[in-house]
Amino acid sequence: MEEKVREAVETFRRFLDRCPLSAHTLIISHSDADGIGAGAIMYKTLERLGFSDFSILITGKGQNAYTPQTKRQAADFAPERLFVLDLGCKEEPVVPGVPTLFVDHHRPYGVPPEGVLISSYHWDPIPNSSLLTFWLCRAVTDVEDLDWVAAIGTLSDLGDKAPFDIVKEAKSKYKAKWLKEATALINAARRSSSGDASVALRAVLKASHPREIVEGLSPEARLLHEFREEAKAALEEAKKASPRFSGNVALVEISTPCYVHPLIAQIWRTRLPKYVVIVANYGYIPGYVAFSVRTAADINVLDFLGQVEVDVAEGYMGYGHDQASSGVIPVESWKVLLEKLGFAEE
Repeated sequence: MEEKVREAVETFRRFLDRCPLSAHTLIISHSDADGIGAGAIMYKTLERLGFSDFSILITGKGQNAYTPQTKRQAADFAPERLFVLDLGCKEEPVVPGVPTLFVDHHRPYGVPPEGVLISSYHWDPIPNSSLLTFWLCRAVTDVEDLDWVAAIGTLSDLGDKAPFDIVKEAKSKYKAKWLKEATALINAARRSSSGDASVALRAVLKASHPREIVEGLSPEARLLHEFREEAKAALEEAKKASPRFSGNVALVEISTPCYVHPLIAQIWRTRLPKYVVIVANYGYIPGYVAFSVRTAADINVLDFLGQVEVDVAEGYMGYGHDQASSGVIPVESWKVLLEKLGFAEE
């Protein structure tokens, strides 16, 4: 692991060496607590290194780095340098011709011509993106005060039993209850009907301790509490849905503008350990079906989804982890997917 970290740091240093401090720079980061953490750490790092012209974009509802809306937003920014965090990596460029650093822990699908990938996907154990970003950034500037941010991202993605010292160390330094509550609140932004995770980013950037987020010491932190109550109510309603089955696939159908389908999928994953669980949310984005796929079985869900060909239009399908993936596809494409999986229309 130490050797892999050293190699990753050297790759990071080489990319930074080719980044003028005046370069018009954009960070694009995922909207969950791990992505928010990675984005916040990289933002503070560029600031402390003396970058003078940089901004950050947190992906919106149903978006990733390669969905058309995100690509248009990035192109409109006209960056000279680009950092893409916790959003995967493909041969396709996010902004053509722009040197891009990808920091990620999901399965990579290639690297674009102007891209540099730092991936922990093949490491054992696999550090999440905010922890990987923290390790990279601490090698080039002082970010030790952001250890709690990396710990929250780690807790969010890997849980209490994460095989990394940062969780234990942060609990001792900041107290477990503050870290746990702050993690839930940061994730609440993307789970809300607005899906505006930029609020969570601003709350993190304004805080110096997770307690400040939990106690609502900024307007953004107080808004996170409202988001959490909204998502909690949506989750309780969604828990009432029951699965139907086709072969080894269990399908649960819900309808809410809140991003709770991954939580429902995780619940049913433990209840149905031999199945591939798909939770479809018909109310998340008008005209599209958002879905989460989880399994506790010895099945690679990325390969499972990769065998099904449907038109994703401006959506996507099949990124993520070997046992946890997702998609957002048009309603008509969803009907095709269901038919190929053996689910008759009801």
